[in-house]
Amino acid sequence: MTDRGLKIATIGGGSSYTPELIEGFINRYADLPVKDIYLVDIEAGAKKLETVGQLAQRMVSESGVDIKVHTTIDRAEALKDADFVTTQLRVGGLDARIRDERIPLKYGVIGQETTGPGGFANGLRTIPVIMDLCRDIEKYCPNAWLINFTNPSGMVTEAILRHTNVKAIGLCNCAIGMINEVAEEFDCDPADVYCDFIGLNHLLWAKTITVSGKDVTAEMIRAESSDDSSEIMANIPDVKAGEQFMNSLGMLPVGYLKYYYLTTEMEDECIEDAKNEGVRGEVVKKLEAGLFEEYADPDLKIKPPELAERGGAHYSDAACSLIDSIYNDKGDIHTVNVLNNGTNLDLPEDAVIERNSVIDSRGAHPISLGHMPLKIRGIVQIVKAYEQLTIEAAVNHDYDAALQALTVHPLVPSSNTAKKLLDDILKENADFIKW
Repeated sequence: MTDRGLKIATIGGGSSYTPELIEGFINRYADLPVKDIYLVDIEAGAKKLETVGQLAQRMVSESGVDIKVHTTIDRAEALKDADFVTTQLRVGGLDARIRDERIPLKYGVIGQETTGPGGFANGLRTIPVIMDLCRDIEKYCPNAWLINFTNPSGMVTEAILRHTNVKAIGLCNCAIGMINEVAEEFDCDPADVYCDFIGLNHLLWAKTITVSGKDVTAEMIRAESSDDSSEIMANIPDVKAGEQFMNSLGMLPVGYLKYYYLTTEMEDECIEDAKNEGVRGEVVKKLEAGLFEEYADPDLKIKPPELAERGGAHYSDAACSLIDSIYNDKGDIHTVNVLNNGTNLDLPEDAVIERNSVIDSRGAHPISLGHMPLKIRGIVQIVKAYEQLTIEAAVNHDYDAALQALTVHPLVPSSNTAKKLLDDILKENADFIKW
C-alpha cells in the first residue's frame, strides 16, 4: 500500500450489489483513501457492468470524493498492483442458481443456493474459477488482500487458503444482520451490541449476546421465539422453531439453521414457494431486472433502497469495514471466515471457521474458543466434513469425493439419493464443471 491511494479490484463488478459497495467506500473516504476502483466482469456481463459502472460514477461524482471508477473485462488490468481484491461473482449467473434450487426438489430435498445440494453445486462451479483468479492475483498483485464475498463463502475461502498463496479473508452479512436485529429489538446502537459468534459460514450461532455489557441472550431468544418476530433474511422462509426448542438451545441461530432444525417444514415451504412465486433465484431474477432498470436511470445518483430486497444487505458494512480495519491497523473485532489454527478444538487446524476475530494490518486473528457446546458440535463437524470433501472434489475433479460429500450432508437422506443428485448436478452444469 502506497501514498498513491488505494486501488480496489472488484471481481463480479457488474453485480447488483456493487452500488452498496461503492456507497461503503464513499462513506469511509476520510479514513480509507481509495483512489481507483476497477469493476471487472466477463464478456457475458458487459452490459450489466456498463450500467452499474455508470451508476457508480454518478454516485462518486455526487458525493464529491476523489475516486475514479473504471470498468473493464480485462482482469489483468484490474488486478495489476491492486491493494485489495473483492469477489462477488456468481458462476453461471442466476440461471445456475435456479437450477441449484430446483434440482434437489425433484428428489424431495431442500433446494437452497448455499445449503445442501444447491450449495454443493455452487461450490463445484465456483471453486475452480476462484482458483484461476488466485493464480492471477499471485501474478499481478501478490501482496493484495482478497476479501471474499462469493458464496458458498466459507468453503470458497477454505479452498483459497489451503490451495493458494493468496492472503484471503471470507465474509458474510449474516453476523451484521443478527447484530442489527438485536439493536432493533433493544432500541440501541449496533455498536453497543456484542455477539459471541461460533460455527461456520451459514451455520452460525450467537452463543452469548450483550448490550452495553449486559447479557441479553435469554431475552433475545424469547423475542425471536415469539409469534410477532419475523425472519430478517429475505431469502429464508419464516418458519418458527418454537419457544421450548429455542430455550433448550440457549443460543441464537442464524436463519440458515432452520434448514437443519426444521427440515420437513422448510422443505414444504420450498416446494410451495417453487409452485407459486418460484424458487428464490427466480424471485431474485425479477428483482434484479427491476433494479437494473433503476440503475440505468441517468438521474439516479444514490444506492436505491430497493436493493435491500435483493438480500445481502449490509454488504458494504461487512466488506468496507473489514478493508478499513486492515488498512488502518485498527485491531477491532469482525466476524469473518478464517483458518481455525487451534481456535476451535473440535475442528481440524486447516479448516475455515466463522469466528469473531481481531483485524489488523496482518489480517484476521480469531478469538480462542476451546470446545463447542455438545448440542452443536456434531452438526458442525459433519457439515465441515461435507465442505472439505466438496473442496477436494472441486480441486481434484474427484467424483468419489463428490459422492461422499453429498452422502454425509445432513439434508441428503441416502447415498442413492446423493448419487442421483450428483449425476443431475454434473449433467446440468456440464458447461461449468469440466471433469
